[in-house]
Amino acid sequence: MAGVLVGMSGGVDSSVTAYLLKNQGHDVTGISFILCEPSPGPGHSPETCCSAESVEKARRTAQQVGINHTMLDLRGPFLERVVQPFIEGYRRGLTPNPCILCNRHIKFPFLSTVADERRLNLISTGHYARVRDGRLLKGLDPRKDQSYVLYGLSRDVLERLVLPLGTRTKTEVRAIAESLGLPAAESRESQEICFVGDRRCSMFLEKEAGTEEGPIIDIEIGKVIGRHRGVHLYTVGQRKRLVPTGTPRYVVKLDARVRTVYVGPKEMACARGFTVEDVNWIDAEHPSPEGGAYASLTATVKVRSTMRDEPALLTVLDRSVIHVSYDQPQWAPAPGQSAVFYRDEVVLGGGVITSIGTPSQPFEEKRERVLDKMSGNNKRS
Repeated sequence: MAGVLVGMSGGVDSSVTAYLLKNQGHDVTGISFILCEPSPGPGHSPETCCSAESVEKARRTAQQVGINHTMLDLRGPFLERVVQPFIEGYRRGLTPNPCILCNRHIKFPFLSTVADERRLNLISTGHYARVRDGRLLKGLDPRKDQSYVLYGLSRDVLERLVLPLGTRTKTEVRAIAESLGLPAAESRESQEICFVGDRRCSMFLEKEAGTEEGPIIDIEIGKVIGRHRGVHLYTVGQRKRLVPTGTPRYVVKLDARVRTVYVGPKEMACARGFTVEDVNWIDAEHPSPEGGAYASLTATVKVRSTMRDEPALLTVLDRSVIHVSYDQPQWAPAPGQSAVFYRDEVVLGGGVITSIGTPSQPFEEKRERVLDKMSGNNKRS
């Protein structure tokens, strides 16, 4: 059997992954990355993914399973390539996904590098997805499928990646951990961003990015209805921390250039189309523009890991630029989020949303009227 380097966070998924590979006869080495030490907040547990406490749990798991274990301190690269771009993205009114940033720029590049140094053929993680012939597929458990956060991987990485949990459910995995008495068996399911911890993301962003006040404008009535403490504390589709108006209001657009949060009724946060850039094509048979004519293909697309992928038309403007047009309006796509393309269970590729095409014509018209009115008021003052 081949040598495998397993990324071990100390959680139940990566712990069971290491056990399964060892049980299959592979020569397994576990590695844990120290990525962050979140500042404690109210009710915060220090045992977040990739903290020193989790690394110690991974070490004890490796000892129990009977494999070698090592660790690597990557707090510097993680801060530079994940945390800082995350904060800067929110400052610009974007909604970046830190797990995607980490997988693409930290976790899998360093797994591959260490595996090469140790002459190990394969790498592995506890993700719920599948790999077949260098192609990325959804995990069989739709409630745990994590293919969305892996779309940024190259085919070179996928060709050496093994994902034992892709054909299993979370219930099965936890049962294995409990039957073996692994240290992670009783660990709770982690939902928070590792460097944020149990704090609200807004608390983290306010601490790291400060405050930059600006107006909250209700698009429907064309008036300023309140003030905010920073566009980085909001995202499209958000309803919390808005001025009470008597009718439900949602964030429908952020404009960091003029520090403005636009709100409106729920339907204004929906969109049928958007542009995606920095596209990573995994599937080798993707279309490309030829002879000045734009190629297109049908696929299903999702913009959040927890949503269902929905039918859409992809128009290829350039190899790395795609316009997505959904068959039906979708809830709150936002610049900075990743859009991932599927053909049945296969991940074709994905990229980052840079602009929303036409959330709805009425919204665009109202937004322009409000901006014109605000501009006129500013000139008169």
